[in-house]
Amino acid sequence: MLKSARKKEKDPEGRMPLGEHLRELRNRLAKSVLAIVVVAVVAAFYYRDIIEVFKHPIQDAIGCKISFAELANKDSRQQCASITMSGLVGPFTLMVKVSLVSGLVLASPVWLYQLWAFLAPGLHKTEKKYALGFVAAGVPLFAAGGFFAYKVLPSAAKVLIEFTPGGVDNLLPLDELIDLVTRLVVVFGLSFELPLLLMMLNFGGVLSGRRMLGWWRGMIMSVTVFSAVATPTVDPFSMFLLAGPIIVLYFIAVGVALLNDRRKREANPDRLLSDDEAAPLDLTPQPLGDSEPLPPLSEQGAHHRAGYDDVT
Repeated sequence: MLKSARKKEKDPEGRMPLGEHLRELRNRLAKSVLAIVVVAVVAAFYYRDIIEVFKHPIQDAIGCKISFAELANKDSRQQCASITMSGLVGPFTLMVKVSLVSGLVLASPVWLYQLWAFLAPGLHKTEKKYALGFVAAGVPLFAAGGFFAYKVLPSAAKVLIEFTPGGVDNLLPLDELIDLVTRLVVVFGLSFELPLLLMMLNFGGVLSGRRMLGWWRGMIMSVTVFSAVATPTVDPFSMFLLAGPIIVLYFIAVGVALLNDRRKREANPDRLLSDDEAAPLDLTPQPLGDSEPLPPLSEQGAHHRAGYDDVT
């Protein structure tokens, strides 16, 4: 059984030798991998239900509900796609992929905690507070971005399927569909983290709120262009469905940054001083605390005989 290396430490600052750090990292990684494997094994028994969650919106939007024989006689203006799989081992490969991804996502509370437990002892109290706040805000932001992607994809599929030439049957491999949905969820989720990244830079003293506000024109243009590239459609609705929330979150981040800058200025005791005025020095005497007792005279004589002076 793996034992945590930090149970033996007594340093209040969390310091330990390099060997203990490596042992602690090994233990944390082992626990994280074990949690992912266990969840992936459980998800393997329900992988059909998991696939149905991703397949159902697309199938309702563009899925063909008729046979291949009927497709040949259908109206060419009514485009649809048949979700297929190819190869004998294709279903098994898809099951393994879906199970591993589900294990990685569903076990994220475990491995995120292990990562936090490894890094937390090296952080100060204020840094821990900020880190927990950013993690707590980052998870729902990523989930909101993934939810938007999940809602945009059916309307995007309807637009994309219209580009199919007449008289051509559209076959949509299921593994490619799952990959497309996963990529869109990740892209939308990460894009919703942009305001949080700006706030982290502001709280770290790297970026001021006034400078962030000065970027608003370029930021709106950049977010709009990114949304047009990230969404796999040509309709403006899907583009603004992604760009709108990001722009709103950007201005919320600017407001929080401006308030944080104001709080820092008010907490600075030298804020009223001019640039060429020296800050006053605090010359109040401070207690020295308990002094270390000197060794007995016999030990001092022994040090002199050994060749050491009083300083060493």
